[in-house]
Amino acid sequence: MSPALADPGSPRPFARAELAVADAVGSLMELWGFRRQLGRIWAVLFLSEKPLAAPELCDRLQISTGLLSMSLAELRRWGVVRPVDVPGDRKEHYEAETDVWKMVRRVLAEREHKAVEEALAAFDRALREVKAARVDQDPAIRAAAKFKLERLEQLVALARTGLAMLDNLLREARAELGPLRMLSELLGRRRG
Repeated sequence: MSPALADPGSPRPFARAELAVADAVGSLMELWGFRRQLGRIWAVLFLSEKPLAAPELCDRLQISTGLLSMSLAELRRWGVVRPVDVPGDRKEHYEAETDVWKMVRRVLAEREHKAVEEALAAFDRALREVKAARVDQDPAIRAAAKFKLERLEQLVALARTGLAMLDNLLREARAELGPLRMLSELLGRRRG
């Protein structure tokens, strides 16, 4: 066990645990297509009892001010980190959004939903082109069009099913994910 974890009187007794969580959240965020640092910064803020200023975040995560600044701007755009005024301190401080489901929902609505819609639009355009080729004089082209049409219709059906599932999840999430919302709200109240 590190001395920092063993000595509750040290300035940062949970530094190693905090970094382990930050790295784990960073890895999860990478799997979801975000930069690792975004998850690491959010996790440190989420675990902090008070808002943190940029120098402290840089120190805790051992990252440059440039990387932190760029990452904080992106986290703010996603609504998962917000600036907070701390009386008596002129530095800008930040805190994490603690409603985890709110964050997940926003990503699903703004990113995944949009990506599936764009794919569906591309499938529909391709479908129209292939349908037009079905009347070609060349039997080989008609046969290829028939095959491609069947495959494209499968992709269109899959994309529409995906959109319906996302829409349902986003619409019905309040009722079905009640335990996650309750946990998220409980965590938010503890910070307040």
